[in-house]
Amino acid sequence: MADRSAVAPRPQLLTYPDSLGGDLGSLADLLDGPFHGLFRGVHILPPFPSSGDRGFAPVTYAEIDPRFGTWDDVRRISRRHAVMLDLMINHISRQSPEFRDFLRHGRRSAHADLFITLDKIWPAGIPDPADVARIFLRKPHAPFSTVTVGDDGARERIWTTFGTADWSEQIDLDVTAPATKTLITDWLGSFAARGVSIVRLDAIGYVIKQPGTSCFMVEPAIYEFLSWVTDVAASFGLVVLPEVHDTYPTHERLSAHGFWTYDFVLPGLVLQTLSGGKAARLADHLARSPARQFTTLDCHDGIPVRPDLDGILESEEMLELAGRVRERGGNVNRILSDAHAGGVDVHQLNTTYYAALGCHDERYVAARAIQLFARGVPQIYYVGLLAGDNDDAAVARTGEGRAINRHDYSADEIQAALARPVVRRVLELVALRNSHPAFDGDLRVATVDDAAITMTWTTPGEEIALTVDFGAGRALVDVAGTSRLIASWEPAAAEAG
Repeated sequence: MADRSAVAPRPQLLTYPDSLGGDLGSLADLLDGPFHGLFRGVHILPPFPSSGDRGFAPVTYAEIDPRFGTWDDVRRISRRHAVMLDLMINHISRQSPEFRDFLRHGRRSAHADLFITLDKIWPAGIPDPADVARIFLRKPHAPFSTVTVGDDGARERIWTTFGTADWSEQIDLDVTAPATKTLITDWLGSFAARGVSIVRLDAIGYVIKQPGTSCFMVEPAIYEFLSWVTDVAASFGLVVLPEVHDTYPTHERLSAHGFWTYDFVLPGLVLQTLSGGKAARLADHLARSPARQFTTLDCHDGIPVRPDLDGILESEEMLELAGRVRERGGNVNRILSDAHAGGVDVHQLNTTYYAALGCHDERYVAARAIQLFARGVPQIYYVGLLAGDNDDAAVARTGEGRAINRHDYSADEIQAALARPVVRRVLELVALRNSHPAFDGDLRVATVDDAAITMTWTTPGEEIALTVDFGAGRALVDVAGTSRLIASWEPAAAEAG
């Protein structure tokens, strides 16, 4: 079983269970073969039977989808790596046994209390329009669905954060109910027994529903619930990682309460800086970032813009960022809720990070170096690891904009990618972060004339530094007093790619 203390400041691979060779067995072979020595951890996106959202509408957590393998494959990976799996703590599949039983039996179902019928929130189940107007929405209309339950065809209105106005494959759970807490406890115990070390709490920001609030990251209730989940997980030897997309102060408050968090500012800020933005702004962000964080440049959902970059980039800069991504073949995931869109209706940018930088090897290596020298656990998305270009065919085939950055690599494609010089250079940086002892020490960030940043890691007897000069267009790594140029580009030609 993996070391439960293995949330070290070392790289973690992020991948779907079937995107690197077709299944979990192929993933394990890669980790034991070409990827040996690169990663301390692996975040496997939901490998469970699911009715939608590429795994994020889990029918059950008891099984691995047979298309991907078995729990034995997860245990094999866990012998050498800290395995992270997702717990969709806000919702469960419409096709789950629990919800199907509720549909059959209505309020008489043993599972009825798992779900949020609207009378739990408002008298007689009638939402106050003023309350609904305050809700932070992730779909164009109010987050409710009407379902028919029981033999008598009764109609129930239930809370469904995600989906369309009249249909959702993901049914919200009432995390205040004892039945739900028992279910969550059982899920966590099952994960731990099967070799999992870290659990990502997907969509955690939406779990608290209180009238008169935004129903998103509601304080102090969200911290009380997170403390409960953290304690239960710790009793099984698990670490939990809340997944929240919000403005940066929310992440600072999570850190202040002692929770792990994500740095969702870094991807857009690095792109902006490499396109002529201010180095001092990036240096300030890197300097204030906490140690208990996971860093990303890319992921299965896209590059975060709003609300993550609110207060970090100006509106004009966000629009310029989105414009550059579109020019390079990407697309935009919109906010959906007009009340929260303001003048910048951009939630995420759907693109590979390599494509977002114009498929420019030098700037891409520099960007990865910044991430790999930042505090926390650098999480490397599989498409980014292989410097993948936009998959337009997947978008056309699926009709899903996010598919542009979800290419499924065959064994031959993996081998071809590993032979590319840009990929070998990225792998060298990943290996460096995984192996150099200075990364267990302290980070110092400095800036020079708002054109360059230096990130220096020190521990007794060891030091390693990265200098990225955005004005001159070069990045250097200094180890034991010897500097090595790792990337060089022409800044004036940056936007031309």
